Amino acid sequence: MELRQRALDAFNLTDPWQKAEASQALGRLAPTLALDCTAALPAPADAGRPELPALVHPQDVPRRSPFTPEGHAALMHSIAHIEFNAINLALDAIWRFEGMPAQYYTDWLQVASEEAQHFSLLSDHLQTQGYSYGDFVAHDGLWTVCQSTRHDVVARMALVPRTLEARGLDATPIIQTKLRKVATPRALAAVKILDTILAEEVGHVAIGNHWYHWLCQRDGLDAEAFYAQVALLHKAPRLKPPFNLAARRQAGFSESELLNLPKTALT
Repeated sequence: MELRQRALDAFNLTDPWQKAEASQALGRLAPTLALDCTAALPAPADAGRPELPALVHPQDVPRRSPFTPEGHAALMHSIAHIEFNAINLALDAIWRFEGMPAQYYTDWLQVASEEAQHFSLLSDHLQTQGYSYGDFVAHDGLWTVCQSTRHDVVARMALVPRTLEARGLDATPIIQTKLRKVATPRALAAVKILDTILAEEVGHVAIGNHWYHWLCQRDGLDAEAFYAQVALLHKAPRLKPPFNLAARRQAGFSESELLNLPKTALT
């Protein structure tokens, strides 16, 4: 079967664990699959998602202390929800946008496979605490931007990896610092999981940066000016300090972009 069609099939799955397994299997099978870069595939109304977690407004997601068992589980659940959405985001980038170079699809398949691994690690961690993905409410902010950029691959590359996923580079060390203060076995186990996620997310943002700049060069766009335009058009979340400048630099952000961030920096 063709790679992009397989990505669409995984995208349509509603069971989170089946989706994660299918995405990782697709990553392993990729070298053996045909690739049609030009086919326009039929678009489903939405990504395949389970009935739970219940989705609420971001302001209605309760804040819990990571110093309590339930608070720790809620924190890990929120990250698992981000990773589940990130699987769909990567699969969507593969099947939705035709006409890109073959390497584009290979890159995003790598992202999908690694996001699936992240979800599985967090899901397993939740289960050791007596919880499961879906046990807490969540919000849909990450997917909203994906939907609004579904007709524009340049805007998608600008806003999903370079804005939404890059926020994870900033937030993860802060979360790890809190967990180290908790210092329980479950908290320290979570720190190790987040080490894996952070290292691979740098690569994901780098992939987004690469293809964003490739598209801007192809289309004769000024990358920084276009980014400002689409961020406003699609109501992208505002960037808030502190920033992990070292990780952002490693992920391919220019010195000019880093200088234009608000001035409070993490590293």
